Amino acid sequence: MVEVNDKQIKEVTNSKEVMILIANIKKDILATRNKILRESNKELIYLYFRIGKIISENQKYGSNFINILSTSLKIDYPDTTGFSPRNLARMKKFYETYLDLSNLPPAAAKLPWTHNSILIENIKDEEKRRWYAEQCYENGWSKIVLGYQIDTHLYERQAHNKDKQNNFAVMLPKEQSELATDLQKDPYIFELNGLSKKFIETDVEKAMIERIKNVILELGKGFSFVGNQYRISTQSKDYYIDLLFYHLNLRCFVVIELKNTDFDPSFIGQLQFYVTAVDETLKKGGDNPTIGLLLCKNKDRYSVDWSLKASAAPIGVASFRINEYLPTEEEINMYLK
Repeated sequence: MVEVNDKQIKEVTNSKEVMILIANIKKDILATRNKILRESNKELIYLYFRIGKIISENQKYGSNFINILSTSLKIDYPDTTGFSPRNLARMKKFYETYLDLSNLPPAAAKLPWTHNSILIENIKDEEKRRWYAEQCYENGWSKIVLGYQIDTHLYERQAHNKDKQNNFAVMLPKEQSELATDLQKDPYIFELNGLSKKFIETDVEKAMIERIKNVILELGKGFSFVGNQYRISTQSKDYYIDLLFYHLNLRCFVVIELKNTDFDPSFIGQLQFYVTAVDETLKKGGDNPTIGLLLCKNKDRYSVDWSLKASAAPIGVASFRINEYLPTEEEINMYLK
């Protein structure tokens, strides 16, 4: 064995070329580990599918067949979990949901078994289940966050909502317009505790800042918080934006204005001013046009549509509501990674 002294280590670590080589090896190790984990998860999903197929095709032996199978598997594989009667019943339902592995959404094959169980137990519609599987894999949702998104009807609020109100198609390039529209929800549901029933806008904003991780969870992945009451100054006056974000995928700033009242056309003029101000003072050469998002308690379709047609800035309008339930801090941190 060749001994390496401190001087030799120092000489090597001071070499930029050597450090790059070491970094590349570490990157390869990490990528290989992740690949092994992905492949093992996929094989486990396929195994459960095959077990579910056998159980489903042998129902002639009665419901007690699952109990006998569970006992036998636990005896032969005492260190392996997942063979409880309840989980075997899930495997049967998993098979009967898809019937053929070619029908299994690619994203679902990459998700853990617990996530797949949540999907098949809570969602009957095939298109809807596929959408949740894709969003879950893309955003790295934990099982609790997935259940939360299903419970708050994210699909209906975001993907299946045909009544989103914005002028993005007119004001933005096609690619950015489509992505911005896809990301918009209506209503937005913010999980903020500690608010009285007669809260005002500043109360909501304060609660949002205190629970910014919950707010980002609802806004969606890609939002990076810049500041609240963000000051924009002219030569003679200061203006304050409620909430300012930067979206990493849209590559633009997003100005959010909160109105704890019904929609009023004057809100659009104010938000248009803030969007223009951010473009003039913060937007860099590589940034896309700033987007405005107005959140209000209730809105009238015609009032919003007519106001958006008169706007010279890309703006979306949606309603919002406050819920009391909160995902745990640990689960939100898992989502934000």
